[in-house]
Amino acid sequence: MFEKELHYARIAARTAAENALKIQRAGVTAETKSDLSPVTIADKQGEQLISRILLDAFPDDAILGEEGASKSGTSGRRWIIDPIDGTRDYVRGNLWWCVLIGLEEEGGEVKAGVAYFPMLDQMYFAGRGLGAYLNDSRIKCSTHDSIEQSVIMVNVGNKIVHRKDAAQWNDFIGRFWAFRSLGGALDAMTVSQGQAELWIEPAAQSWDFAPMQVIAEEAGARFFTLEGTRTIHGHSGVVCAPGIEAEVRRFLSSL
Repeated sequence: MFEKELHYARIAARTAAENALKIQRAGVTAETKSDLSPVTIADKQGEQLISRILLDAFPDDAILGEEGASKSGTSGRRWIIDPIDGTRDYVRGNLWWCVLIGLEEEGGEVKAGVAYFPMLDQMYFAGRGLGAYLNDSRIKCSTHDSIEQSVIMVNVGNKIVHRKDAAQWNDFIGRFWAFRSLGGALDAMTVSQGQAELWIEPAAQSWDFAPMQVIAEEAGARFFTLEGTRTIHGHSGVVCAPGIEAEVRRFLSSL
């Protein structure tokens, strides 16, 4: 189940990435959107390419894209697309940008997802009941159950230091064995494959989280918002190893 969907999602992700790399080699500049985030022609073209491939294969499905792609459907399913997650990294020539595609069914459950990092040659993907994979290898989350022996990864830490509860965050983060930040999606994948135990994204959108939910959960990790709800539509996200879930939830509920 979902093998066909993942097949076309991987094709779509690679196609958009190849186009982005071609544009990058020729020289790329970014515009600034109303939310102050950057966008490039590669973002816009990538979203169009992904939408076309997916709708050719699944014409009854709906589409929601970060750059404005929107189509209603009749199947009860919706593809959620972020054509370049990490546009700042993409523009600056860093390695950590990726293409994100998730398939959401009616009710908000993400059933399949792909996160493709072309500069790293890493294709993460998962389908419900199929497990989670990096390229051809099955991935599993960490079994650590001690905060003091765990690695925490936080995206956009500047959004935490300006919170009124920043001192509590500082104390909590200080308990971990190590702190890392590779940037959003790669942080979540690092936790999913057992190389870290906790990823926190304090502010993002549904297209930033769609594939993260299914990949993390199929790898055995937990996915929820800062408020503790299991949804990709809560504007924040947490991926954590099950061994530290209770302690992470206690901390978040104390804020």
